Amino acid sequence: MARNIEDEKDGLNIIGNGTTLTGDVSSTGDIRIDGKLQGNLNSKSKLVLGASGKLIGEVFCKNAEVSGQIEGKITVEELLVLKSSSKIYGDIIASKLSIEPGAVFTGTCNMGGNVKNQEIKIDKPADGAKKQG
Repeated sequence: MARNIEDEKDGLNIIGNGTTLTGDVSSTGDIRIDGKLQGNLNSKSKLVLGASGKLIGEVFCKNAEVSGQIEGKITVEELLVLKSSSKIYGDIIASKLSIEPGAVFTGTCNMGGNVKNQEIKIDKPADGAKKQG
């Protein structure tokens, strides 16, 4: 009997309520956060941040639906939806933006530009100071 194997990009990743994850996350599939992520998120698919979800760091994804709180810059290739319970403290870059009444946003917003082919630049430690002489 043949068995179909789903592509890795079709997978769903969940950070549940009561879970705290510290570190950078990179995913090709959809991701749902109901807990807390402290670090950068890079997803080639959709981010859903639940009402109890909190993300501290930079976000880059294809689409996003935010009901929780983000502290940091969010870059969305296509559509960013801010639900009425959402709180964004940082800059937004998105092709399209939908904001429900009641949403809180503090920062700057750039819309309609080409945001494709951008990724989060994660700072790496320097290899040591070069001596000048």
